[in-house]
Amino acid sequence: MIKRYTLEKMGKVWEEQAKWQKMLDVEVAVCEAWAKLGKIPASSLKNIKKRAKFDIKRIKQIEKKTKHDIIAFLTSIAENVGPDSRFIHMGLTSNDAIDTGAALQFKDALDILIADLKALLKVLKKKAKKHKYTPMAGRSHNVHAEPITFGLKLALWYEETKRNLERLEQAKKNICVGKLSGAVGTYSNIDPRVERMVLKKLGLAVEPVASQVVQRDRHAQYMNTLAIIGSSLEKFTTEIRNLQHTEILEVEEYFSKGQKGSSAMPHKRNPITCERISGMARILRGNALAAMENIALWHERDISHSSVERVIIPDSSIVLDYMLTLFTELADKLIVYPKNMMNNLNKTKGLMFSQRLLIALIEKGLSREKAYQVVQRNALKVWEKGIDFKELLGKDEDVKKVFSQKELDRCFDLKYVLRNIETIFKRVGI
Repeated sequence: MIKRYTLEKMGKVWEEQAKWQKMLDVEVAVCEAWAKLGKIPASSLKNIKKRAKFDIKRIKQIEKKTKHDIIAFLTSIAENVGPDSRFIHMGLTSNDAIDTGAALQFKDALDILIADLKALLKVLKKKAKKHKYTPMAGRSHNVHAEPITFGLKLALWYEETKRNLERLEQAKKNICVGKLSGAVGTYSNIDPRVERMVLKKLGLAVEPVASQVVQRDRHAQYMNTLAIIGSSLEKFTTEIRNLQHTEILEVEEYFSKGQKGSSAMPHKRNPITCERISGMARILRGNALAAMENIALWHERDISHSSVERVIIPDSSIVLDYMLTLFTELADKLIVYPKNMMNNLNKTKGLMFSQRLLIALIEKGLSREKAYQVVQRNALKVWEKGIDFKELLGKDEDVKKVFSQKELDRCFDLKYVLRNIETIFKRVGI
């Protein structure tokens, strides 16, 4: 059973209480740095650390008048701290607290998402191993191609998920960045040492060059990474949905006891989790586009990005956490039908070996054009009349001239076609 506790954790990361607390953590850390540099008396710092608190209701009440949430936040703190509050926010601009506090939220969110991906990798690896040699039809253009194994399909998903983990770790490196450089990033009223000291304590990197804000290409990378991961999950679930077609039924979503598929048709067992994941991937892509729009701000900063980020960043983080948790459970409980896979593989009566025949005829001295003609004309008869491919080839005069029956039989060896599966698995690390 896949645990779902992370869903609640991710929600807490983006709660309003967490947002203000992260900003308060930044403000107090700045005061600590100023105190080390001799700018704030030790007694004042002690009082600030003891009494610096905020009240969300009070912030909202003050904001109705100020129309500025950070000033309301600082006023709420000041009411608790008293005269020593004059040292809080010294040399800072609003986004020093906002962006650095947000970086701490990103850090917490990314820790959860990285753990989610690692849990998914573990399930995919286990399933891929189990079905390494479970043969099934490979399909291109929705038509049977050559045989593959279901394990190979899962190995492909595993490798893609590894890339997504790398993308997420890279996004973490680029988004876990703070700035404490003042109104337009020039350190006009704050010592750069304060920034270095605070960000080191908070476990964040320093934005090398800032305007009034941390640059939004960083946020866009985070959001696009989430969208790519969501798109991968949509890809995986779309494949499951296709393989769950009644006419195919090679895999199926787990259907729990008491679950109902339709209000009208009691027989229905629908891939609802896959469909839900596919739908939510669209939200992530839409939000990623909004993040791209936020990159271009006027001059050193305008406020057009702020309202957008308040929606898209928490929503996308929570949505992807939910999607990963859903899909990991889905993959873990996925019902696989190897017999149906083999039955479907045999529906084309041996056509899956057409390329093997083509190459074997070429090796016997036929031109590629002639060999292709021989194989295709027999393949077309299989499509048209439903006759066994090997049987037709065994009666073809062009084939009989160059092949013994034993040689023809060897061209229809499934193990031969799948002989390099182990090589691929080793390369992927399964």
